[in-house]
Amino acid sequence: MPTPPEALLLIAPGCPHCPGVLARLSERVKQGRLARLEVVNAALLPERAAELGVRSVPWTRIGPFELQGNLAEGEIDRWIDAAAADTGMDLYLAELLEQGGLARAEALVRAAPEHLPAVLGLLEAAEIPFNVRLGASALLEGLAGGDALRALVPELARLAGHAEPRVRGDACHLLGLAGDPAALPVLEQRLEDDDPEVREIAAESIERLVPGNG
Repeated sequence: MPTPPEALLLIAPGCPHCPGVLARLSERVKQGRLARLEVVNAALLPERAAELGVRSVPWTRIGPFELQGNLAEGEIDRWIDAAAADTGMDLYLAELLEQGGLARAEALVRAAPEHLPAVLGLLEAAEIPFNVRLGASALLEGLAGGDALRALVPELARLAGHAEPRVRGDACHLLGLAGDPAALPVLEQRLEDDDPEVREIAAESIERLVPGNG
């Protein structure tokens, strides 16, 4: 049986939606769906709100998911289930990026690199809004040359052989940014790709890894 997650709720006096969210989360504690609920009055503890980067309330964290606004019953249950099953990070990141929350998504994966494979999943997804795919690419590009992106080289190598040219192109681009010479054999294979754009991206990435190579 999945372990129930913990939750944190920030509220403030005069907030019209805070009592409702508090009541709904408290009920989940009584039901055993949440292991613990911590409630913080942001007006009395502004330093805690600042530490969490919270600018408006109600603000809720369920497991790893940080959620803003008036959460309905269904939303709370959805994120509790995802946190308990250790799933849903791809959905959460997609929603963040779709809402323009690139900075929040970047902060999340920098603090917890284990969530990076979920970002790669967004690049591979067949049906995904363009701005989400763009945001996922930008997030990964921001890790260029670092250990976190280098650790993804094996998975990027797999994506470089994907059936979709756009996925192969994205993977080749990121392999060049990873700064790992181990990516060279994969990129050299893509020089023979059926898609001319993929071939061009692969060549550019090889040049990035081995300046003056071509």
